[in-house]
Amino acid sequence: MTKKYMITALKIIFSVLLVWVTYIVISTSLESSLFKEWDFLGSIPWMRATLWDFYANIFIISLWMFYKEKNIIPKISWVILFVCLGSIATCAYVLIKLFKLKSNEGVKELVGNR
Repeated sequence: MTKKYMITALKIIFSVLLVWVTYIVISTSLESSLFKEWDFLGSIPWMRATLWDFYANIFIISLWMFYKEKNIIPKISWVILFVCLGSIATCAYVLIKLFKLKSNEGVKELVGNR
């Protein structure tokens, strides 16, 4: 698969993920309030494990983002968005990086270049 097709495929995948996760979060929020359910949810061992897993992933994604970004303001802003919005912010961040790639760049440049 050429760089161009790979990047196009990634743009489609991350766009679909962004729309899907946004839909799931909004529809779930309309159905059930996380703040009202917090005491119950916090008592479930799998919920605690899920939160630890989520924040471990946020830490890893933030390390990559800190490498990619040059200025402190975007770094701080993205960490806040990652923590507050989770996969929604992650998909948005990756999509922004994908659309900023030049036509001759591929996944290597997406992941590694500053």
